[in-house]
Amino acid sequence: MTPHAEALGRARTAADFAAVIALLDTDLSQALASRHDLRQAEDRAILGDGDLAAARAALDDCNDVIAVLEKTMAAAGDRQAAVAQTEARADIEALSEEIEGKAALLGSRWRAARRLVEELRQELFEADTLSRAIATANGLFDAAGLPRLKVSLAATRRAAMAGPRAAAPARLSRAGLAADRQLLSIITTGGALDPRPALRAPVAGAAKKPKRG
Repeated sequence: MTPHAEALGRARTAADFAAVIALLDTDLSQALASRHDLRQAEDRAILGDGDLAAARAALDDCNDVIAVLEKTMAAAGDRQAAVAQTEARADIEALSEEIEGKAALLGSRWRAARRLVEELRQELFEADTLSRAIATANGLFDAAGLPRLKVSLAATRRAAMAGPRAAAPARLSRAGLAADRQLLSIITTGGALDPRPALRAPVAGAAKKPKRG
């Protein structure tokens, strides 16, 4: 039995087995060094310098120790591999449970997003109704020669859309970026609800200046 048999018996995790294997490897290195010295002692005893029987007995004992250490290390390595595989499966199962929880949370997030989008659509419908009513009134004010009574739809919209915006996460997917751009287009100047021509964009009906030769 090796000096580390008790530690090997207590080992339960792959890390425990790795620690015991490291100790066994140290013992094996020392035993191999001792065998080298014992072989030299045997050679000297053969030449008459020392007790040959004692030298060979010590060498045999050392070889037995080396064989036990190598066998123990091999068995510990097999057990470590099996335990590591079991631990890996446990980690995967734990990850599966974690992902199931995240999937449930994702579903709740998507439901919340859908609810907010539907609320947004309803607000846009009502805002459009109000915009059309104001535009009709503005036409009547113009016809009555009272343009000072008109309400600027663009100014009203831009004032309402002003304010801080949430920063997009640094690691946002392409789909997330595309959806974010679509949502921002609703509140951005020159977006879907503010169809102003972009800077330097050609204006309908404007004549182009001829190029100088």
